[in-house]
Amino acid sequence: MIDQKRISRQVMNNCNISDATNAGLFSICGLALRLRDLYKWENKLNPWDERDSAEVLDWIGQKEEMWEAMAQDAFTRLTVNGRTYDPFDSSGINAVLAPFQLYYGAGYGRSLKPTFFLGVVEEKQEIDGISLLVTGRELARDLLTIPASSQDRHILLRREAGSLYLWDQMQYINKSGRGALTFALNNCGIRDHRPENLKRQFSNIYHIHKDLYIYHELGEMQDNTFPRHKWREIISEFPHTTVELAARAVKDLLADTGERGTLPRIIRERSRARLGFYVAFMTGIAKALFPELPVAFADFIRSKKWNAIEQATGAGRRRAKKNAHRLITLFEQGKQEKDPQWTEAAVEKEILNIDA
Repeated sequence: MIDQKRISRQVMNNCNISDATNAGLFSICGLALRLRDLYKWENKLNPWDERDSAEVLDWIGQKEEMWEAMAQDAFTRLTVNGRTYDPFDSSGINAVLAPFQLYYGAGYGRSLKPTFFLGVVEEKQEIDGISLLVTGRELARDLLTIPASSQDRHILLRREAGSLYLWDQMQYINKSGRGALTFALNNCGIRDHRPENLKRQFSNIYHIHKDLYIYHELGEMQDNTFPRHKWREIISEFPHTTVELAARAVKDLLADTGERGTLPRIIRERSRARLGFYVAFMTGIAKALFPELPVAFADFIRSKKWNAIEQATGAGRRRAKKNAHRLITLFEQGKQEKDPQWTEAAVEKEILNIDA
């Protein structure tokens, strides 16, 4: 047997150290939203539950005091069954945890923030020859609410984090996405969109939407258009910059438009609800890099014909491949010039269409 509580405390300690040393990466609004999710997780609340603001502010104050005390701490090695492991040795740690239905995640998120996670495995299955693990109760997590990820040739679907993430997307959706969200909910069989009814229907909404998380990870693992080693090099050289944003967005679009990615699967399944969710939650940068899809979706609502979505997906794929190749070229040119600012300016102008 293993000491689950001890392992959870060790992982949570590293989560707190990561948050303490990286909270400054987020905007005030972005940090507030992440703290909100972390508070709900620590207090075992539903995604839609809200507590008195004074209580939450008191908790935030305590959290910030703890972070200040840990700001200089280094990540600690994990001791599991008498052996110690580097905190990023997820494969070694999971080899020990797997028989006990636990899964440990370790890696780097946006802006190269270290991120750690420990959850209880509820389900295992295989999709396209790749292992899918679904976790339920989360025993340790940091500020990042990550609904799904891929690690060690596994896809990890985090039900708790995914539920928080989806509810927030629905609640804070921008005006341009509301029509697509309405379309998605209607095609989930939900005509009453009042908050109380959405709470009652949320498990059904998540069940339909969760496949988008899985499809994206499958597409990302199976698409080699943007060489992984080169993508990681770009990210590591330009963390927390527009270059990182562009590289991540291009890689996501390659995953979603590839033959085994999100949109081709939606098209094959003729899933109107998932198509609506996908368009509803497109970010501003995704719309800028994939303008064909919102236009095609508007046509689809009128015509109900999937060929417009197929054509848009093909066009988006070609654009994403072109952008990936151009990003690599600009990155290499910038290295030769030894001028990171030149690279950032060139990416902003040529990829993101941001004028200086």
